[in-house]
Amino acid sequence: MYDNICKFLAENYPSDIASWLLGEAIPLTQLSPTELSVEPIRADSLILLQSANLVLHAEFQTQPDAEMAFRMADYRLRVYRRFPQKAMRQVVVYLKPTGSELVYQDTFSLERLQHSFEIIRLWEQPTELFLETPGLLPFAVLSQTEATTDILQQVARRIEAIGDARVQSNLAASTSVLAGLVLEKEVIQRLLRSEIMRESVIYQEIEQQGVEKGIQQVALNMLRNQMSIEQVANLTGLSVATLERLQQQINSENEE
Repeated sequence: MYDNICKFLAENYPSDIASWLLGEAIPLTQLSPTELSVEPIRADSLILLQSANLVLHAEFQTQPDAEMAFRMADYRLRVYRRFPQKAMRQVVVYLKPTGSELVYQDTFSLERLQHSFEIIRLWEQPTELFLETPGLLPFAVLSQTEATTDILQQVARRIEAIGDARVQSNLAASTSVLAGLVLEKEVIQRLLRSEIMRESVIYQEIEQQGVEKGIQQVALNMLRNQMSIEQVANLTGLSVATLERLQQQINSENEE
């Protein structure tokens, strides 16, 4: 769930993500893992964005991962094989505080091979950074603050001030999911109005969290509304194989 929300934000607000992770608002477009050859490693958690001269590889994690350093080195080599002329920035963003030393591991070493990447522990990031642009608002509650409820209230006010209803609903829904890592459900529901979130493309997934049947029904609705299988996979977390079966179900219904 959290991986999918972060992918959704990165793919829909790439300039905001670039400003944060790269330090400048470089125009970025999505890069499919399939372009890198070889079966992707945990493609569900992978975010790849590219410009003419740069590839940004970001992974958002709620839990430490002992395989993370290897995965970053592996993808660096894959990108070099496909785009030898492009520079690459790799960032692992840990969302939730932990005592594990793995969240400080930023190097992969194997005999004479050594590869380094960047680590961001979100709870050490200044809150103001995430209140400046819409695409970063959902991360604010996970930043360096002891007044988490107050920050969520500020985020809610900023979201309600956005003129575009669709953007409002998507950001509110994303904020609701990420805030669940640090706040009780009752607090989140009190500060984020559910009527705003209802128009979000990911609201149904939130409402039916953990219920496979509910998620598949949402996917069916998205497919019936002409959303591509790739888009639905990104938003629901369902596999391509599952979505292809659902698409066949829709095709059979249309033929009756």
